[in-house]
Amino acid sequence: MKTLKLLFVLLCIVSSQVTQAQEDQSENKQEDKSFRFNLIAYGGIGYGIIENDNEPNYNLNTNTGDLLLNYRFSKAFGVATGIGYSQLTGNGFNSLGNFYHNRTLLKIPLSLTMNLPVTEKFAMVMQLGLYAQTVTKDEYRYLNFHQKDLYDGWNFGSQITIGFLYEIFDQYYVGLNYLGQGDFSKLSSNNHPTIHDKQKQESFNSIGITFMFDI
Repeated sequence: MKTLKLLFVLLCIVSSQVTQAQEDQSENKQEDKSFRFNLIAYGGIGYGIIENDNEPNYNLNTNTGDLLLNYRFSKAFGVATGIGYSQLTGNGFNSLGNFYHNRTLLKIPLSLTMNLPVTEKFAMVMQLGLYAQTVTKDEYRYLNFHQKDLYDGWNFGSQITIGFLYEIFDQYYVGLNYLGQGDFSKLSSNNHPTIHDKQKQESFNSIGITFMFDI
């Protein structure tokens, strides 16, 4: 969560610069009142920590993908929501032994978005918000046995994204994106006879490719 806090401060600083830049542009160009919707698609890879209350913590790799609809209520700011998907994989150990963990999650984010034009074709975009997510698949594979659906239910967290986009065609953009997220509520083990614990995702970071299309 320290990474998210640092990025939040950076976001506030850039926000003030975005506002000033938009005010400067409005002096030279008539403001466009037909604010648009944007479709934003993101896919990336990264890593993070599974933090447990009772069992040892361990690292997991992550593959993520989001599809968002963004409404720009001004030239600089907007609100986005949609659907996200994550797959977490990696090795760890607990009181039952060494295991390979494979988990998939369905995420619903809600974010404030910002758009900072740098040049005519190049822009910096940011998102800061919250998400709710639920486990859709959860499997622990040990040497001689495996467990399924050990954790279930919903939990919540916060996330920030920073992207750099280039307009390759009219109203069509592609670029690189960073995503940082962390849970602030925990998942509970599903009344399992041997594992009684709570856990959350901590300091998950990923880098990937972003596509944006103006509607």
